[in-house]
Order: sequence, then structure tokens, then C-alpha cells
Amino acid sequence: MSKQRNTNDNKRRTIRINLSWIYILLLMGIGWMLFNNRSVQPAKVEWAQVKQMVKDEDVKEIKFIRNEYKGAITMLPDKLGKYADLYPQGQLPTKSPHFTFLVSTAFNPEQEFETLNAELPAGKQVKVVMENGGRGWMEWLNWLIWPLLLIIMWVWMFRGMSRTIGGDGGAGPGRGGIFNVGKSTGKLVDKNEQKITFKDVAGMHGAKEEVMEIVDFLKDPKKYTGLGGKIPKGALLIGPPGTGKTLLAKAVAGEANVPFFSISGSDFVEMFVGVGASRVRDLFAQAKEKAPCIVFIDEIDAVGRARGKNVGWSSNDERENTLNQLLTEMDGFGTNSGVIVLAATNRADILDKALTRAGRFDRQIHVDLPELSERKEIFQVHMRGLKVAGDFDLDTMAKHTPGFSGADIANLCNEAALSAARKGKKLIETEDFIESADRIIGGIERKSATIMTPAEKRTTAFHEAGHAVVGWLLPNADPIFKVSLIPRGQALGLTWSLPAERKILPKSYMMDEMCKLMGGRAAEEIINGEPASGALNDLERLTRIAYSMVQYYGMSETVGGLSFYDSTGARGYEFTKPYSEKTAELMDKEVKKIVDGVHQKTTKLLKDNIEGLHKVAELLLDKEVIFADDIEKILGPKVTKETIASANEKATDE
Repeated sequence: MSKQRNTNDNKRRTIRINLSWIYILLLMGIGWMLFNNRSVQPAKVEWAQVKQMVKDEDVKEIKFIRNEYKGAITMLPDKLGKYADLYPQGQLPTKSPHFTFLVSTAFNPEQEFETLNAELPAGKQVKVVMENGGRGWMEWLNWLIWPLLLIIMWVWMFRGMSRTIGGDGGAGPGRGGIFNVGKSTGKLVDKNEQKITFKDVAGMHGAKEEVMEIVDFLKDPKKYTGLGGKIPKGALLIGPPGTGKTLLAKAVAGEANVPFFSISGSDFVEMFVGVGASRVRDLFAQAKEKAPCIVFIDEIDAVGRARGKNVGWSSNDERENTLNQLLTEMDGFGTNSGVIVLAATNRADILDKALTRAGRFDRQIHVDLPELSERKEIFQVHMRGLKVAGDFDLDTMAKHTPGFSGADIANLCNEAALSAARKGKKLIETEDFIESADRIIGGIERKSATIMTPAEKRTTAFHEAGHAVVGWLLPNADPIFKVSLIPRGQALGLTWSLPAERKILPKSYMMDEMCKLMGGRAAEEIINGEPASGALNDLERLTRIAYSMVQYYGMSETVGGLSFYDSTGARGYEFTKPYSEKTAELMDKEVKKIVDGVHQKTTKLLKDNIEGLHKVAELLLDKEVIFADDIEKILGPKVTKETIASANEKATDE
């Protein structure tokens, strides 16, 4: 197959080279014509003027074309200057003929020219050439060049549109082209080229177990069909961006050793009406020819959004036509046809219900962010080609990257290698990985000394110290890992926490996290006597948590156990809200009550520990970066539920 591809590539390269020469010659011809046309053209004169020129003995030759009743005059070289006023701006032509004239059909050329020459003395007579006209090659070229140019430009334009709209990367040869715009642009990866298997996919243990049944069916379909079983027609991979949904689909095809069609949901819809539906039909027609195979549709929410929920007034748009055709095709092929459809999305909540019903995407496989053990495996995969120091602490890095996806970890490993290279190191050390993690989370470090004034630096130090002290003293808040006064990205300082692997968020945890976010603002008010703008992001996140507690999770005593969460994703396109204005006002008041309570609690906590706040801030000003060990030396061990329970037991015993 590779030899055939090389042959096709060589042919395409040869065609491109030949076309390039054609374009070059064409441009040279156009340039020559334009240059040629810039020369002074013969002036037009009347027959009376011609007779006078002949009588004045200024004419050398007259060429007359009988069937066109047109003549061309060549003047004697020393006489042409007399007639400069007949040319624009007095510029004389550099070549003959110098003048042209037209006569009526009643003109008798033999008689007229004979009469003119008879009046001239011997030796001064004009040479007369009479012939029947025909187009010379120059006239034919002038007549043909512009239509030919338009045709070539038209072909050139459509070739460009073919590459842009038709797509060069179609699933089969010659699939692109403006006239093949309805053909599928899905990329076919032959089974012999599949090199990705489950060994290359780290983590995702639950998801891999789910898709193993699909692999088993593609390898041995009789095992299921013999018992009358029917394999699911499709599986929907759901998860945040970068978690490896596409990689998992490729691994399924590689493990089963079958062809793999890959296409993005946005590739179905173009500017032309009917293109999306046509491409869906063509994609499934190709898949049936290659069965057994896997069809993978990435970002299916681009075409699979719930119908009737579109932005705009029309519900019958091109995207919905494409979705209808996709639903029809998934119903059209048999349960044992050998075509498995895998799709990926991070917005399963907005998909049309008809798409996820039984008989289409039967299985919904969740590909979540990797847990601690899975992050270790992903690190090991992406560190295969890296020169890592022997004392590299994999456990520390896995704990340091909660919430990182597989793509984030891959980027982190690459950034660590680049960081070590910039420093001239021979091996990549743990500190390079940690520095790269900070770079990804907080942004690029800004080292300019003019970023903050001394007063701003002091305010920022107390702001970050406020976060750190509150997070350290509240039992349900995530533990503080590091505090930095080095500006990164848009932030002047950062406080890093190490969140636990949680699936459920208790109210006590959310309240303590809001207090930690409020710690920066409260510290500014205590130290400076007034708030500052540096808490913008903290307040935004805090407000979002408070509204989610009231509107979604039913954690408000006043509003009660109501939830206005939109699981369909269609709320943004509606003009009405699912609650009254009175309820909205009630929720706003409840959110303000929660935020005010958080502010009071945080301010009291910091005032009660004002000495610790000053010590942490001063240490941060001195070192610019401090860690959990430094904070523990000032505030003591991190306060947890266990330490509080232990303290209560001791107090009871006493």
C-alpha cells in the first residue's frame, strides 16, 4: 500500500510540476502581449487624407485588403514626423504600418490607386499591395488568449475550491473535488497500518473493560451470533477534553485488527445545502464495503445537538438534516453487519435523545479524568523516550497533578524536557516536572522587576498568605502545597492546593473552599483597611460555587431542595426561565447571605490568627516561594477532622 501511495504522490507531483510550467508560460505570454500592446498603434485617417499624403509624396507603401475594405499605410521614414499631431501626445509609432483607413463597399481600389500613381512623377510612385484578408497568427492569438485565460483561471479556482471544500484527505482515492463535495471526508486507516493497541493506552481501566466486548465481537462474531445475541451498534465515549477518547477508539480498531474510519462531526456540515446528509450516506456506504470495521465520529455534538434547540429561528437547518440522515443510517445497517460506530463528546447532555436511544448508541462509556494510579501509568507511557534522572519521584508528580488529563500529562512531560534543555541539563529532574506543572497551571513566569511596586508586592503577599492561612486552618479545605509570590500569566501570586480524589462534594467542603477563596480579600481588608481588585478571580469562583449550591444542589434552607440545573443544554436558547422573578430574587438573596457569612467567618479566622498571617506573609516576601513545611513551622500541623476529633477527645478526658 505504501508503494502505491508513493506512486500516486509522484504522479500528483508530476502533474503539479507540469501545471506550474503551463502557468509560467501563460504569464509570460500575457506579459508579452501587455508589453506589445503598450506600443503606439497606427492612427486612423480618412481616404481624403490618404490622397493628400500620396500627393505630397510622403507614402512609401499601401497595403489594401479587398474583402475587408481596409488599408494600411507605411510612410517614408523622413516624412512621418509631419503627422505627429495625428497621434496621442505626439508619440510616433516605431514600426509599420503607421496609418490605417477604411473605405465603403463602392470603393474601386485598382482604379483609385492607379489614378493616384498617375499623378506622381516617375520614381515617386507608391507601392500598392492588394490581397484578400485572413487572420494572421497574431490576430488569432489576440482573439484566443483572453477566453483561454478565463478558462484556465476558472479551472485553477475550482482546483483550489476542490482542495478546500472537497478535501484532499478523503477516505478513498479521488474523493475530493468541487463536484464531489458530497463525498465523505473521513480518513481511512487500513488494518495493516493500525499500530495502536491497549498497551499504548494507559489508565482508563473501566473504559477499556467496556470496549473489550466490542473488540471480542469483531474478532469472533460467531461467539455472539451463534447464541442469537446482537452486538451493540454503537458506543458513545463521554469525557472531558484530552482524556484519550480518540486514542481509545484507535486502540479498539488496532486490537481488533480492522479498518478504522475517522471523521469529525464538523466535517459533515458545509456551506452547501445537502452536503452533510450526502457525506453521511457516503461514509456508511464505504464502511459497509470495508466491514468488519469501526467508524469513529469525533465531537459528535457538532451535528448531534438536540433538534429544535438551535440558535436562530429555523429548526430545519442543515445540521438537523445531517442528524436525521445519521439516525437513518444507524437504523439502516443490520445488527450483525460488522460496522461498529464509536463517537466521542464532552457534551453528552446536549445530544438528541434519538441518537442515544437503544439501537443506536446503546452503550455510554465514561472516560473520566485519570485517578492517582492512572496518572502514574500515563506518566510512565509519556516518559518512555525521555532521559529522566534516577531519583525522579513518580509518586510526587502523580499527586502534584490532580485534575490533569492524559493530554495535560503529555504536555507536562514535553515541557519538562524543554525546561531541562533550556538549563543545559543532561537529565530531566523532578524539579523540572514541578516547574512545568506550575507553568501549565499558572502560566509563564514573569521575571520583570517592574511588574509590581513594593506596596503592591506587600499587598499580594498578604493576599496569598490569607489564602494559605485559611486553607491550613479549616478542616475540610484542600491542603496547601505551595504559595508563590512570583507573577505567572495574569496572576501576581498563586496558592497551590492538592485536591483529594472526590466524586461527591459535601456542603462542608464547599463552604471551607469558599472561605479559602475569600481569604485573600479578607486579608487585604485587615492589613490595608480597604479591598483591592486582586480578588476578582477569587470572587468570581466563590460566587459560582454559591449559586451552584442554591440553584443546582438544593443546599439552601430558604430555597429548599429545588434544582434548576439544565441537563439538556438547551436553556441558553430559551427566552423563559424555569422559575419566577420572585424565586430568582430569593435565590440572589440567599447567595448574598452565603457569601456574607463566608466573609464574616474568614475575617474572624484571620483576626484570631493575625500573628500567623503576618509571619507567613513576611516569609513569603523574603523567600517568594514557600511550601507546606514552611507553613507548618508557623501554624503547626494542618487542621483536619481527625485533629479536631482528637483535640475534643483530650478535652473530654480532662
